[in-house]
Amino acid sequence: RGVHQIKEGNVGVYWRGGALMTTTTDSGYHWKSPFTVYREVYVKMQTDKVANIPCGTSGGVMLFFDKIEVVNRLRRAYVYSTVKNYTTDYDKTWIYDKIHHEINQFCSTHSLQEVYIDKFDQLDEALVQALQDGCDLHAPGIEIIAVRVTKPRIPETIRRNYEDMEKEKTKLLIASQRQLVALKEEETSAKKEVIEAEKRKRVAEITARKDISEKEAEAEMAAIEDQVYIDSQKALADAELYTAQKDAEANKLLFSPEYLQQQHILSLRNARLVVGDKIPSTLVLPGMTSSSSDAATTAGIFATKSGTAE
Repeated sequence: RGVHQIKEGNVGVYWRGGALMTTTTDSGYHWKSPFTVYREVYVKMQTDKVANIPCGTSGGVMLFFDKIEVVNRLRRAYVYSTVKNYTTDYDKTWIYDKIHHEINQFCSTHSLQEVYIDKFDQLDEALVQALQDGCDLHAPGIEIIAVRVTKPRIPETIRRNYEDMEKEKTKLLIASQRQLVALKEEETSAKKEVIEAEKRKRVAEITARKDISEKEAEAEMAAIEDQVYIDSQKALADAELYTAQKDAEANKLLFSPEYLQQQHILSLRNARLVVGDKIPSTLVLPGMTSSSSDAATTAGIFATKSGTAE
């Protein structure tokens, strides 16, 4: 038929007389001559599954990878060159066969322990790098996106040994975890005790500062009260001193010589003159008061001193 259809996600390639033509077509309806044959090449992301891959380790143990999946894509611009060099089954050369080669290369340089456990997590990245390096060198249109590797099958006896070993590791891990938990509990308890001690210390410091503040306040209050008392006593003493000074000044002004002379003259108003060799120091006559006797005494003394005994 001359009219044919190329499905979405494919590129049409054509042969005439067994020779690959340079013409390629995109999705849709196209026309070709009866002498031309075509095939569709998928150019979107696809997953190739490589199954039952044998692998011999460096120690001579035979393993089998049940399935390895390779996510890849052929770039549209490289469809013609890739098909020309490797046919439309290009993935057989650069994916299926290449996976077998790279797996055997990896296993032959590693022990069973490394392949099955230690370096198994690195295997997918190693395969991606190895496949892409080969494609970049010989088939640059192929893009390796990801590789997914299943756990290999190992001999039953070895598998049981690994299971027993894993059980022991699990027991050891559990014991280690229990020790860590116990250690953490002890550390937590110690930290709690430290926190409580710090708390008690802070409370004691606060209480001590409070007591000190109270004592200082009491001391200040007592000092204030003492100062008030001292000030009041000083004011009282100053007042008494002032009163005494004023009384002294008043007395000084009151008992002037003139005043004293006047009082002396007044005291002689009822005086009697006594003459003799012996003059009594005090003479009390009937009807004299204590004031009159004092005046008589004063007059006698005065008469003696003034020579009135004549």
